[in-house]
Amino acid sequence: MRLLLMSDTHLPKRAKALPPRLMVELPYADVVVHAGDWVDTATLDLLEERARRLVGVYGNNDGPALRARLPEVARVDLDGLRLGVVHETGAAQGRERRCAERYPDLDVLVFGHSHIPWDTTTETGLRLLNPGSPTDRRRQPHHTYMTATVTEGQLTDVILHRIDSD
Repeated sequence: MRLLLMSDTHLPKRAKALPPRLMVELPYADVVVHAGDWVDTATLDLLEERARRLVGVYGNNDGPALRARLPEVARVDLDGLRLGVVHETGAAQGRERRCAERYPDLDVLVFGHSHIPWDTTTETGLRLLNPGSPTDRRRQPHHTYMTATVTEGQLTDVILHRIDSD
């Protein structure tokens, strides 16, 4: 099962559309994960239409229309992998401990908010992934997103993809 992970698209404020490179990935993904801060409902509509399966949450910049359609936290079972999605996890310092305590029922937690790519594993084995942002790199050198594979309950082949130009 192939995953496409993104967050913090902030459309149309930070970009007019999702990058072409990201759109090319959509047909190959069995599950698309968006960790919040969509800003517009058009992006949600687009991903709901084109993704085989979409797992998304709302972020702090998402208004009532998106909050009415998306949860704050999503939990799904993907071929035995217990995956969760949330927008905010707090400060980087202490993140592993906080997330391990808050999400003891998960194998992987995808989060956003910081726009900073992140890939760590807690002492309890919880893997934390932040794909960064494909449209708003802020102080990062590149726009980014992630892909990964789920096989028999295991997450493998996690790749951070850089988008060098808009």
